[in-house]
Amino acid sequence: MDLIHRVLNVAVPLLTFTGLLFFLPLFLIYKFISFMRRSKSIESMAGKVVLITGASSGIGEHLAYEYAKRGARLALAARREDRLRAVADKARGLGSPDAIVLPADVSILEHCNRLVNETVNHFGQLDHLVNNAGILQAGSFEDWTQGQVSKLVSIMDINFWGSVYCTHFSLPHLRKSKGKIVVISSSSTWFSTPKFGFYNASKAALTCFFETLRAELGSDIGITIVSPGLIESEMTGSSQFLSQVRPNLMPIKSAEGCTKAIVDSACRGDMYLTEPAWVKFGFWLRVFCPELLEKLLQLMATKTNPAGTSIKDD
Repeated sequence: MDLIHRVLNVAVPLLTFTGLLFFLPLFLIYKFISFMRRSKSIESMAGKVVLITGASSGIGEHLAYEYAKRGARLALAARREDRLRAVADKARGLGSPDAIVLPADVSILEHCNRLVNETVNHFGQLDHLVNNAGILQAGSFEDWTQGQVSKLVSIMDINFWGSVYCTHFSLPHLRKSKGKIVVISSSSTWFSTPKFGFYNASKAALTCFFETLRAELGSDIGITIVSPGLIESEMTGSSQFLSQVRPNLMPIKSAEGCTKAIVDSACRGDMYLTEPAWVKFGFWLRVFCPELLEKLLQLMATKTNPAGTSIKDD
């Protein structure tokens, strides 16, 4: 058995490299043709029903506006009801025929069941589920006290389990409508920013789960996994966040531009979207130059403030 593995350790990389040399150009041509075909048959959202979690601010808020401009009917969920009502009012003014407000905490299973049921009961269908709700807590792992570490479970509860719960209850309705799931993950899944370990881990879990789910569901329900870089929001605009992570040379993209790209990508049926696209360099660094990426992350760690902060954007 060990001999077989020794042979495979040599043969598989050689065969993979050889295969890439021959098939990568053809594959890239196929991807381009496929992209152009999907772009011509982009889904119309007029009259469709979209449920967005974390819709009170940031990416979720601007996704509501972008879907509204396309004539979608909206179910907006978050914990801050007053902010949701303001977003719903603006969405109606931008073209949404109907927008309902669903105050909910996605970390609570019963809340997720309720918001999906209320959406379907009100509209009679569900076409897109946008899993966007998330929170972030910053700080060096060594500096967290025992009491603080125990509270960090809320990051996984909201960022990961909140999306899983909502998806679980939405699947029967999305199957019926041949709908789509949009997952707001993060470029931190490959560019693991120091002082955000728990946030990075929650987003990596999110990506892995929905890649697995996509394989299980096949073509019945489309899943678009979005990996944003630094996007303008309450989260990235806070002084705590900027003191922890943002180098002066790393620009923040507007939420409006990001959300237009997200909705376009979902309506095309893309599997993945990185926005802005240049952020993907972190992925290629991780694949081809992991040592260089590690040095870069270590340099970032030495230039950030170690004090723990809690930042919410849902």
